[in-house]
Amino acid sequence: MSDNLPELNESFTDDFLHNEEESVLDSLPPEILPEILVRLPTKAIIKCTSVCKTWKSLIQSPTFISDYLRHSATKNDHPLLLFRLCSENLAKAVESLRRDIVEKEVYALHWDDNKDFSEHASFDFPFHGQSINGVFRVVGTCNGLVCLADDLYRYCYNFIIWNPCIRKFVQLPRPHMRFSTHGGYDASVGFGFDSESNDYKVVRFVSLQNRGSFGKFPPEVEVYSLATGEWRILEASPPKGCVPYRDQAFVDNQEAFVNGALHWVALRRSKKKLINFVMVFDLGDEVFREIALPNPDECALSDSIWAYGNSLALIQHSNLWVMKEYANASSWTKILSLADQGVRMGIPRPLGMGASKSKARGFRKSGEVIVEMGDGQLISRDLKTEEIKDLGISGYGFTFVGSYVESLALLDNPNQRAKTTEGLAFLDEANSAITEVQEWDEKKRDWCYLDGCPSLLDVVHLTGEK
Repeated sequence: MSDNLPELNESFTDDFLHNEEESVLDSLPPEILPEILVRLPTKAIIKCTSVCKTWKSLIQSPTFISDYLRHSATKNDHPLLLFRLCSENLAKAVESLRRDIVEKEVYALHWDDNKDFSEHASFDFPFHGQSINGVFRVVGTCNGLVCLADDLYRYCYNFIIWNPCIRKFVQLPRPHMRFSTHGGYDASVGFGFDSESNDYKVVRFVSLQNRGSFGKFPPEVEVYSLATGEWRILEASPPKGCVPYRDQAFVDNQEAFVNGALHWVALRRSKKKLINFVMVFDLGDEVFREIALPNPDECALSDSIWAYGNSLALIQHSNLWVMKEYANASSWTKILSLADQGVRMGIPRPLGMGASKSKARGFRKSGEVIVEMGDGQLISRDLKTEEIKDLGISGYGFTFVGSYVESLALLDNPNQRAKTTEGLAFLDEANSAITEVQEWDEKKRDWCYLDGCPSLLDVVHLTGEK
């Protein structure tokens, strides 16, 4: 079948579905129907599942779901960006460790290839009010799936994989390593796709605080597999280094999924100093490797890493670096330095933590960097010409921007929530955590998560238990 067939729109689908000539459906050769359906937008595909059992079975089959994703990715002539935005009131509430039950997180897709940056679709957020921290953290996106983690400020184990286009989600079970089982910890989370096993994985790097000095011991690692629905502790030992928990107030992006692997900026203690490097975890082989950073001695907990095409981009202090050749550390190239440019009239300072408090949020397909200004305005900046475009969008903190491709992933699965009994277990765990923190406070010991545990009021509100 030729790939030169035209893309079909939703109006075609409506006309086709309401065609009174039932013989049209029967007369289609079996090899033709998938070639037609794979060219439909996701909304139209969902309508097609109601035509007949044969169509529903075809569309929900793993083969068709994979073919649809492959077609969407290869025919991506109109790229999309997913935005998660918070209102000013919601952002202030979260920063004050309060929960705003009125304001909702906003998720929307925007076209990345037109001058107006117009909205393609917006989504109703089905998890409003379920976050202990006030808002979820967007771990990342992959093949149309969004991974959410409720871990901004408090210990919590609410992880969700969500396909907003088809309103499907999976709520993950609690991981093995928790406050009640291992004590205080720092954790970093990554999300990606293992093409070898056709499986989506969530990875947690957990640095236990009772292990002693920062960066002295390797973190514990556990992996969630969507195919099995379970967490497992990884036996392979990661390199000696600590992947610290990164507060979004200081770090723009925590992890990057590129070429089948997850990437974090990690730290290693060496001769009484900390060395920065990129920790790489291959989702297929589940092995670790390292990539050197351009200035490994310039340790900063605010370093951020992004996927940049098929390679990596890094913001280190006020400098933007791009790896021209993936995995080749010698190809790190400094693209922009605020120190070299100084303050120019009309040009914002998007990469630093200066007075404007502007933050890089992501990259467009063209390579332009998307920046959230101090007043919430979102702009894009051409790294070569320094041209600035107002995107007409505002965010007030906790903003996420990432490339997105529409898919049918999870269509063959019913929505899955964590078992209700875990709510009761979490309530007991919260009591234990609060008691332990109080005991540490009484002993006048250092405890970096003194205010990090959820209050009983929050837990009762979440679980509905009294």
